[in-house]
Amino acid sequence: MVPVRRVAGLFVGYRRRLAGLVALLVLQAGVSVSAPFLLREILDRAIPARDVPLLSLLALGMLASAAGTAALSAVTNRLSNVIGQGIMHDVRVAVYDHLQRMSLGWFTRTRAGDTLSRITSDIAGVDAVLTNTVTAMVQSGVSALAVAVALVVLNWQLALVALVVVPGMLLLTPRLGRRRRAVVGNRQRRMGRLTSLITESLSVSGILLAKTMGNRDELRDRFAAESREVSRLEIAASMMGRWSTASRRASLVAVPAVVYWLAGVQFAHGIHPSTLGTVVAFTSMLNRLVSPIGTMQGIGAGVSSSMALFGRIFEVLDLPVEVADAPGATPLRTTGSAEVALRDVWFRYDGPGSDHASAANGHAGVADGHAGAADGHRDASGDSVRDRASEDRGGGWTLRGIDLTVPAGRRLAIVGATGSGKTSLAYLIARLYDPQRGAVTIGGTDVRTVTLDSLADVVGLVSQETYLFHDTVAANLRFARPEATDADLVAACRAARIHEAVAALPDGYDTVVGERGFRFSGGERQRLAIARVLLRDPPVLVLDEATSALDTGTEREVQLALDVAAAGRTTIAIAHRLSTVRDADEIVVLHAGSVVERGRHADLVAAGGRYAALVADADHAPAS
Repeated sequence: MVPVRRVAGLFVGYRRRLAGLVALLVLQAGVSVSAPFLLREILDRAIPARDVPLLSLLALGMLASAAGTAALSAVTNRLSNVIGQGIMHDVRVAVYDHLQRMSLGWFTRTRAGDTLSRITSDIAGVDAVLTNTVTAMVQSGVSALAVAVALVVLNWQLALVALVVVPGMLLLTPRLGRRRRAVVGNRQRRMGRLTSLITESLSVSGILLAKTMGNRDELRDRFAAESREVSRLEIAASMMGRWSTASRRASLVAVPAVVYWLAGVQFAHGIHPSTLGTVVAFTSMLNRLVSPIGTMQGIGAGVSSSMALFGRIFEVLDLPVEVADAPGATPLRTTGSAEVALRDVWFRYDGPGSDHASAANGHAGVADGHAGAADGHRDASGDSVRDRASEDRGGGWTLRGIDLTVPAGRRLAIVGATGSGKTSLAYLIARLYDPQRGAVTIGGTDVRTVTLDSLADVVGLVSQETYLFHDTVAANLRFARPEATDADLVAACRAARIHEAVAALPDGYDTVVGERGFRFSGGERQRLAIARVLLRDPPVLVLDEATSALDTGTEREVQLALDVAAAGRTTIAIAHRLSTVRDADEIVVLHAGSVVERGRHADLVAAGGRYAALVADADHAPAS
């Protein structure tokens, strides 16, 4: 269960406004309860005495009370909305910012729909609590207290009877709240699954798959089943406590009847008889007590429902950030191109380094992965070498003991069969993951000791998955460098050999690219991605199979753009097609996560090893 104190902490930054709101609500309650006292004077004094001036004055007083209450209600509603929406904004930004800092690994393990549900429907679900509940709670409490005092002033015997029923009306609220939290939690989990199905099946790629596979009916049935379950839980949540609420309202309606009976008995027996004005004013005031009590009961049920949503929101905010700036991290400074090195790097996706490695852990000595082996007892991280040897023989490692150095300004190509660990190596250089052992250094500096923003300025990654926002060409390019001028965009696109294609569009650089850039061909999207990276002018360029999905003709165009992009930069090219790496300064062959061969193209072919076999297979493969 979410601590109430944590939810209350959301209001800390709005203490002054909350104090002003409470003061206005107290004033509103005081103005409101004056009307029944004026009514009593009208009935007991003005009308029996036929005192028209007094009657007029009292009637004007009632009008002023009503007008003042309405005006104060409008002001308090406005102020409560300002406070509530301010907190809503803070929560949305906090959740979005935290999700932005989560590692790539977290997103690969989490449904996109569940993430979307938490930042949209979950936060929207607590809107009423943040915007209206605090105001309603304070207002109801102040009103109930003011009315209770007024009832005692009017007739304490009648007030005692009327107020005796109040505690009993609140007994069912806690148990009902627990049941509502459980139902609402289940509903939001189902909503996350439904949202995930929508985002996956109604994307451009999802629609293409459904239409070409002929599975529209299956998707519709899956959607209908999920929607039906959400509807069932919605009904359960909305009906939770309806009968108990109805019974409490019935008992509240019965209270005035009891008051009339007791007042009649007092009058008949001459026991502290009340005047007609007092009885009418008392029952009028009693109706004002019914509303706050009902409101507080509704607030209790609403808060219980919202606690389940707050739980899901705080669950996101409490997620550990897997790859983050280490304490005292400094910006990475490079002049021109920089050396890139991997020192005895071991990595696996299900290990602690991939999910929860602290950026501060293991820096001392990790640059030399063999430090422990030298003394035969402990390695740099303090683990027993005997234990490590046993672990190394086990499975699960994506990369094993990688030692590579790319001199500044040189080009290294990494090749290997699918699943050999090529893309994982690229992700480690860009620090999308941290290795469990060893270190990645740029310019001699461990990337875990520098800020992520500065690392992104130094390392430019062109992925095999090109992503473009549903926005203009210019906006997509400026995502890399918002201050870029139009001339900068044109220069980057010329270097990426895409300017002519963009300029030929009806709106040129102001053309909307469409969902995920589907307005462009695969080669054009890839060249736009290259242009976007070039705008940042990174000293280190990592190319992750940038031409793997392209036909031969388009590959040549993209490869020419990549050659221009790589000029004067330290370049690590991960290649599926070996024709793109023949001119690399060095070629490294990965197999099962280990470096098995390295050298230049001609030397590796002559050696007749795995690289030669890959070349032979490529030469005998059918042309694209």
